[in-house]
Amino acid sequence: QVQLEESGGGLVQTGGSLRLSCAASRSIFSIYDMGWYRQAPGKQRELVAAITTEGRTTYADSVKGRVTISRDYSKNTVYLQMNSLKPEDNAVYYCNAARVISGTRYAYWGQGTQVTVSS
Repeated sequence: QVQLEESGGGLVQTGGSLRLSCAASRSIFSIYDMGWYRQAPGKQRELVAAITTEGRTTYADSVKGRVTISRDYSKNTVYLQMNSLKPEDNAVYYCNAARVISGTRYAYWGQGTQVTVSS
């Protein structure tokens, strides 16, 4: 059974920092690309940052320079360090694991963790 368990969300003031963690099942962590998505009320879910198994990273333009994604193979965990948080970062943040096998994309999602930035 694949599990993705997020933690680290909470309430922070504008300009503050948070680090989100996502602990993944050992069976997938080493072979799946990992990512963080977010969904604000009334908006579509969007990619925040992603990291491949080789360590290549991708960031949404809205968070570049403020957010860092990393993964620790010894802990089967992916992190999202968020600095200089803004009210527009308010959202539920979801951990994602994805892999394309023979042209079929397989993806798993965590339950989400709320990030609230007060102005």
